[in-house]
Amino acid sequence: MPSFDTVCEPNMVEVRNAVDNTAKEIATRFDFKGTSAAIELKEKEITLHGDADFQLGQVLDILMNKMAKPDSKGNPRLDPRFLDKGKIEKVGGDKVKQVVKVRSGIESEHAKKVQKLIKDSKLKLQASIQGDAVRVTGAKRDDLQAAMALIRKDISDLPLTFDNFRD
Repeated sequence: MPSFDTVCEPNMVEVRNAVDNTAKEIATRFDFKGTSAAIELKEKEITLHGDADFQLGQVLDILMNKMAKPDSKGNPRLDPRFLDKGKIEKVGGDKVKQVVKVRSGIESEHAKKVQKLIKDSKLKLQASIQGDAVRVTGAKRDDLQAAMALIRKDISDLPLTFDNFRD
């Protein structure tokens, strides 16, 4: 029986490259000389450091530009929707930091939303939540492709991809 998995998985190599390129640009830019502006990646968390909220905004802007920069095929390297920005926190003195989490996996509320969308579509498909992915199964390949189009259209707040397509 044909099936596919709906997942939300970032390419961590591209995330690492974007963070490294942002760090290089921060080190070379004149307006960041002598400041505490910095960026680091640990696990799936990016931590931005700066002297003021405005400076954090600039560092975040540089990161977003590095992630959106097209690859050799013309596609953006990484979708900015993978980033979940946290609150700006004061860190001793006049320094500030912000933690940006890299989303990975579909949260249960979004998984239920995908499942309900498939059920309400009147297509002869079944959707089951499996960990942090949603598996969609059906008898016809055309129905599965219609489901992919439906999911892409209706759920635009998550950068969903489709893996593990089986005939």
